[in-house]
Amino acid sequence: MTSIKEQAAISRLLSFLQDWDNAGKVARSHILNTFIETNQGKTAPELEQEFSQGASLFLVRLTTWLRLIYMTGSCLDKLLKSIGIFLSAVNSNRYLIEFLEVGGVLTLLEILGLEKIKEEDKKESIRLLQVIANSGRKYKELICESYGVRSIAEFLAKSKSEETQEEVQILLDSLVHGNPKYQNQVYKGLIALLPCASPKAQQLSLQTLRTAQSIVGTTHPSIVDCVLKVLRTMHLEVQYEAIELIKDLVNYDVCQALLKGLVALLIPSVKETSKLQPKILNDSAVLQLTANLPVFLQQAAAAKAIGVLARSNTSIAEEMLHLRVVHSLMAAMGNTDHSNSQRQASLTLEYFVQMFPVVEEHVRRSMGEELYELFLSNAEDLYMKIDSIQADILAANKVNVSKALSISGVSYSNMSFYLGPWGEDQLAYTTNFQKEGSEGKE
Repeated sequence: MTSIKEQAAISRLLSFLQDWDNAGKVARSHILNTFIETNQGKTAPELEQEFSQGASLFLVRLTTWLRLIYMTGSCLDKLLKSIGIFLSAVNSNRYLIEFLEVGGVLTLLEILGLEKIKEEDKKESIRLLQVIANSGRKYKELICESYGVRSIAEFLAKSKSEETQEEVQILLDSLVHGNPKYQNQVYKGLIALLPCASPKAQQLSLQTLRTAQSIVGTTHPSIVDCVLKVLRTMHLEVQYEAIELIKDLVNYDVCQALLKGLVALLIPSVKETSKLQPKILNDSAVLQLTANLPVFLQQAAAAKAIGVLARSNTSIAEEMLHLRVVHSLMAAMGNTDHSNSQRQASLTLEYFVQMFPVVEEHVRRSMGEELYELFLSNAEDLYMKIDSIQADILAANKVNVSKALSISGVSYSNMSFYLGPWGEDQLAYTTNFQKEGSEGKE
């Protein structure tokens, strides 16, 4: 037989639930406000005590109302926060299961795709999905099985709030960890985000891709093309993350394709560079567009990335010599339509000249003494000092270091490429030895 105290508690619970059932939107909003203020941070046992062991009766009312009104957005923020108090409570597995059994995950994912819903409400939905994902592997799998990766990725691309996008990144990072069954799905979803129009989404996707790549282990064939296209961005924070990912990717099987792609970007195709020509001829004001022409931004970023890779691993630098990187860098230095391309290419070429005597010899011969001395004195500012004739000399250069390496009979490219960083000193010594040998023969 229940005590008088227990009967009073049960009576209060029934009265509270009756008030909820009879209340309209305004009254329910006030009830939710009071619930959030008084129960934030409580554990599951504390919630049960608050509701006389009947907390689930209130949770089921919240989830039922959510399913009824989520398309309208009315009181949605308070409703999601209230459900969050149950799901995030310590020892809340029972509440979590009750929420999932009524289709809670699908509802939260649908909220992300509704245009009428406010950004703040969608952020609350993301936070609830974070709570669910962090509850264990089977819950991550449930989100992925509900086409969650696609919904979450699309929302990240369309969101206008950087704060919300950062919450989405946390969710995607959670889904790629401890989720072997669907980690590839998350990985592919992140790659699919790279061409999106949102710079913040691109930046966050690139950051998370680095983590996902290390977890997945193998590369997707499309990643090279996608990450190289990101280099067209005018946002330096996105470019930085793309280069950081490229630094990781050279350790995988796409390395050769990546290096070839980067070198190819140094000399844009005629088709790409001719797109502006009719506009330029018709309107001199459009000349300003060339400063931000994506293909030239990509050219400058590729020159920068090549410099970063070459300085981090000499074997990669030597491999790029066989891809005619010196010829391509000099051609980029002659691109008077984009000063940053000239600057980045000049700085990267300076490293190759300092590192490889064979490069120094060919560059000096191609440039001529006057231009070469200008280059040596200040490679970074060279683009401000050269005239149109010197720019044409650079753009039309015929330097072929790879041919010289082949003729010399020293074929250590493939070997050094796969030896890794430990062979860098030996590689530098071999290059120097090669130069000295050729001088001796002369």
